[in-house]
Amino acid sequence: MRIGIDLGGTKIEGIVLDEEGKEQARQRVPTPAEDYEGTISAITDLVVELEKQAAIIGKNIPVGVGIPGTLSPATSLIKNANSTCLIGNPLDTDLVDALHRPVRLANDANCFAVSEATDGAGAGRAVVFGIILGTGVGGGLAIDGKVVGGINGITGEWGHNPMPWPTDDELPGPPCYCGLQGCIETFLSGPGLAADYQRESGEIFTANEIVSMGNQAADTVLKRFENRLARALASVINILDPDVIVIGGGLSNISRLYDSIPKLWEKWIFSDHIDTRLLPNLHGDSSGVRGAAWLWD
Repeated sequence: MRIGIDLGGTKIEGIVLDEEGKEQARQRVPTPAEDYEGTISAITDLVVELEKQAAIIGKNIPVGVGIPGTLSPATSLIKNANSTCLIGNPLDTDLVDALHRPVRLANDANCFAVSEATDGAGAGRAVVFGIILGTGVGGGLAIDGKVVGGINGITGEWGHNPMPWPTDDELPGPPCYCGLQGCIETFLSGPGLAADYQRESGEIFTANEIVSMGNQAADTVLKRFENRLARALASVINILDPDVIVIGGGLSNISRLYDSIPKLWEKWIFSDHIDTRLLPNLHGDSSGVRGAAWLWD
């Protein structure tokens, strides 16, 4: 048995999986807004509730936690977290003290990658790169079903590299919250797609609305999005050469990507033949919490 927790900005989701990966319990609770101690308490209470549902009280099963940030190898404190109350805190040791059992933390995109590599779209593949296309652009790498965190704790952060092979109108690129300009995230996130549509049409719509419009401006913007995604993923393939790339996040529902991108990326991949597959996720928004549970596999 294994317990997984997905700590998000607005919700905390927990799950209990058995030895075969079958769900035995699931629960969601609101995330206390900008309240670190409240977050610790909410996770603790959630674990107790999951144990009740799965009838495993007192077994002290280890817990895996996916977080919107990462644990710094240099300080053992949380860094790069969208939930800013976590930054600078020893979340792993505080959870060990609160739960009285071993705890493992991983970036939420890494948890997504592990989930899809274990029993999702990338199951049975040696090298799986999981990408998140949503409010931001993140990624995680799983090799032989195990997450690769990296010596700096930033493996998979492809969204904070510059857009490769940029066109003149992409330079210097939109400003990114990280302090740089032209990061992949500024082009390929949901807000990035919405901003491109506003530049194209002068109108303001969300990424989901743009995808379903079907007008000329939307088609132009989506074709540009596909070209940029193909370039960005080609650079990843040139470095990692993964078996599978699995897309998660809200933009993973753009069905045309899975046909168009593999046709486009051939131009920039340094190979005469490309076997890497681009696939939609299998577990949807459950992948993060499932991956957190698999951290103890």
